[in-house]
Amino acid sequence: MKILATFDANDYQDTVDVYERYSVRGIIMRDGMLATQCDRDGAYKLPGGGPEAGEAFREALAREVREETGLRVIEGEITELGEILEIRKDLFDAAKKYICHSLFYFCRVGTEAEEPCLTASERERGYRFRWTMPEEICRENTRPGREPWIVRDAAFVQMIIDKRVILPDDAEG
Repeated sequence: MKILATFDANDYQDTVDVYERYSVRGIIMRDGMLATQCDRDGAYKLPGGGPEAGEAFREALAREVREETGLRVIEGEITELGEILEIRKDLFDAAKKYICHSLFYFCRVGTEAEEPCLTASERERGYRFRWTMPEEICRENTRPGREPWIVRDAAFVQMIIDKRVILPDDAEG
């Protein structure tokens, strides 16, 4: 997948252990808005997460979108958009260098939805499913003190706004 941006905090030492993670993110449009999870502080996260053991990226994407939004991704209607690479000191273990590959995909979803099934940490942060204008995501996610993954999602959404990432012609259809 094409790397669209690299965010390197340069706050680690190259001699430390490395924790490398892959994550998938779904871009789902409806009426000019994106499917998001919004927390109690007004930060927006694009639906997605990490694959479970033995799970392919597209399978993980469909599962994560369903769990976080209740929407069902249509198999065969997933388009690769690009990757953002993040490199920094691990937030949970300062002795490790953290490398995260965030893989973004455009997804078509069915018309029916079910109740989201959030993790304990998502419930603790007050996440709820919400359709959100791209400009609002960028405005809210770039406030000072936001977590790196929130800033990353804003950067990707800004690439859509600026047309550096091109969605399918019929993205909302």
